[in-house]
Amino acid sequence: MMLTLSILIVHLSATSTIARNLVGLIRSTLNTDGNRLPANSPSLMILISWKSFVGKSIMFVGDSISRDQYESLICILHSAVPNANYSRSTRDGKVDIFELTEYGIKVMPNQNVYLVDLVQEKVGHVLRLDSIQGGKLWLGIDVPVFNTFHWWNRKTWDYIEFRGNYVKDVDHIVALNIALRTWAGWVRANINPQNTTVFFQGLSPTHYNGSMWNETKADKCIGQTEPVLGTKYPGGIPPELAVQKGAIESLSDVVKFFDTTNLSLFCKDGHPSKFNPNGATGGVDCLHWCLPGVPDTWNEILYNLIIA
Repeated sequence: MMLTLSILIVHLSATSTIARNLVGLIRSTLNTDGNRLPANSPSLMILISWKSFVGKSIMFVGDSISRDQYESLICILHSAVPNANYSRSTRDGKVDIFELTEYGIKVMPNQNVYLVDLVQEKVGHVLRLDSIQGGKLWLGIDVPVFNTFHWWNRKTWDYIEFRGNYVKDVDHIVALNIALRTWAGWVRANINPQNTTVFFQGLSPTHYNGSMWNETKADKCIGQTEPVLGTKYPGGIPPELAVQKGAIESLSDVVKFFDTTNLSLFCKDGHPSKFNPNGATGGVDCLHWCLPGVPDTWNEILYNLIIA
């Protein structure tokens, strides 16, 4: 298949059950245009040898799901060229950088969970729905990949500010919509599509409620070893996905919507579950993804979109 079917099998060798399920799922996965991924697509090596990408940078901007995908990509890159020299550094003391020094390819994560600014003011933590000062770190990146979803359900602010008005809280979907339109305005004002390829990634689902996949007795995602079967997820598509698509529909000439939601909904077996690396303090994790695992497939699709 393309970047991973040969590399992924090796990359997933430590977790053969996940490897077997994921490879099977990849073979039946549809890309964002509704077409099957090319059966004879090139390996990730082409990303490295692709002359137009040498010296370029990729940044994953968002929450810890973005970091999942960042870690997946640097593992795949290292698997593709295990003997290549690489370096680890930081940018402005805020952004980790993994660089394949022989090729000048840089991969970075930037944790910015709301995309808009969360700042400390006299009244407390304020989520500014109309401000993106953090966007300075995104300038000059050749391929920024954005996501925001999970933290909108967590109230980490004391006030929300919009156009000078402060409120204690608003519906999270309303706030998400406003923030995404602010982000869309930032992209329109700051991005030149001639030299920057921007992606917005659809939301990453969780699997805490077994009734969503018609398994009411399931204890969250614990003990799941197979993906959901079929072509339609029983629990439906989260409504936030429509908000994301609607907020950026006017940016089709600048932003490519990178929709991995439907694929990921079926992967109830892809989470750390009770093997959460945070141990007893972290609880059962049905939100993040195992590596190797689902984020490798996201990067496969992302690679297709980049070379397209």
